[in-house]
Parts: sequence; C-alpha cells; structure tokens
Amino acid sequence: MDQRVTELVGQDAGLGADVSIFSITQATAVTFTDLYLRLALLVFVQTGSKLVVCPQNGVLIGEEGDLMIFPAGSLVTLENRPVLNDSYRAVGLCLSHDLVDAVFADQRLSAGPPGIQLLRRDLDRPAEILGLIRETLDNQALPPEIRRHRLLEPLIWLRQHGVRLPRRDQDEPLNRVRGLIEADPGYPWRIADVARRLAMSEATLRRRLTASGHGFAKVLLNTRLEIGLTLLQTTGRPISGIALDCGFKTPSHFSDAFRKRFGIRPRAIRSAGD
Repeated sequence: MDQRVTELVGQDAGLGADVSIFSITQATAVTFTDLYLRLALLVFVQTGSKLVVCPQNGVLIGEEGDLMIFPAGSLVTLENRPVLNDSYRAVGLCLSHDLVDAVFADQRLSAGPPGIQLLRRDLDRPAEILGLIRETLDNQALPPEIRRHRLLEPLIWLRQHGVRLPRRDQDEPLNRVRGLIEADPGYPWRIADVARRLAMSEATLRRRLTASGHGFAKVLLNTRLEIGLTLLQTTGRPISGIALDCGFKTPSHFSDAFRKRFGIRPRAIRSAGD
C-alpha cells in the first residue's frame, strides 16, 4: 500500500505519528451519509461551508475560519458546500488515540456522547490552533518528546473551550475491523483473515459485528469507498490509481460503487463541470 494512503486515512498504529495533517478540496456540493471516523478529526474550514447533521447537537454549519471537532468513532452525515467559482477547501487533522487520551482520558461517555462540536472564527479564534500545530510539525529539529508536548497544547486549549473528546471503546468490533482494513485497503480481505488477525474465531467475529449492526461485506466496501473519497479530496492521484489502492479490480468498478454509495461519480469531487 502507498505510504501516502496510510498517512491520509489517519492510521496511528505502528507509524509513530500523533497527528496527520492534510488539505481537503471538493468542487461539487454533495451530501455524504454514514461516514465513520475511527480517529478524532479536526476540520478547519477555509473556503465554503460544511453542514453536519448531529444527533446530539442538531444541524451545525461551519463557515470560513470555523473549526469543527469530530470525536473518534463518530458516524456522521455531512455536506461540503463550495462557493461560487471556487471549491470547498479545508484543512483536516487526524489525532491519534494516545494523543487525545493524554488530555481527555478522564472524560467518560456516561455523561452522554458529545457529538460534533463547533468553534467559531471570531469568538474562539481556532486559526491560532492550526498555526501552532503547523509550526510544530514543520520544525524537524524538535526532539520527539518536545514535539509531542507541543502537540498537546492545542488539545488543552480545546478542553478549556469546553470541547469534549471522551475515550471510546477501542476494542469494539467495528473499530478494530476498520483499523485493519484502513491499514491496507487494497488487500483482498476475507472475514477469515480479519478474524485470525484479531485472534478470534470467524463465528465470534460475525456474531459481534451483527450485534453492533454491521455486516463484514458492508464494512469492507464502505471503508474502501471512504478511503477513496479521502484520497480524491486530498491528493491529485489519478482515479485509476486510487481505485486499485482501495481494492477495486477496475476503475469502472470503483466508479460504479462510489456513485451508488455517494450519488455522484468520483471525478465530480474534483471538477464541478462533471
């Protein structure tokens, strides 16, 4: 699997990276339903707006300069809205479980899931957080311990502004299965392979996925398509290459599955004329 693919889907296992940062660009307005976010995600809206439907907090709209915070394990419906004659643009930050837990581990879901949270440009000045993170990541001379310490500062700032990122059960079946697939979406995964990697029987894995409302085939397909969506939004890689990286036999197979899942062709993510 291409290392760039691994970084962009926000893998924290074995890479030693606490933060993955990437630019998001989308040319066409489209609503994406039931996107699963395995890691905590910060989205700094740069151009256009982002509408999110949140069961806890209702409909939220992030405008230019705002910050939207998605806790790990979120299942979201959202719409990225470009402006006239320009694309929707944002900067995304995926945060490792370890980094988030260093600041928020004492929070509990018993208080209720926090849902998606929004900090406004003028009131909360989230651009300062993004600047601090970029400065830290760009400074290659920093020792790892100092780098990690500086990356904690923005999370402490978020907590002081009332943001909640409680610990989730990282051992829940969906989280573990998706973690494996995200690490190598091009691998010809079978449920027997996944069960073996997770040190459980295939029957046990099927039962646990069913109990959580998810079937393996759907989890596999959705994970691959959502990685494909991320790569379309954050890289200039050819669609044919993305299709193969994500485990589809042909670009047309990827395009058909993408359209069925999201309602548009992959090329429309990059070009409003398509």
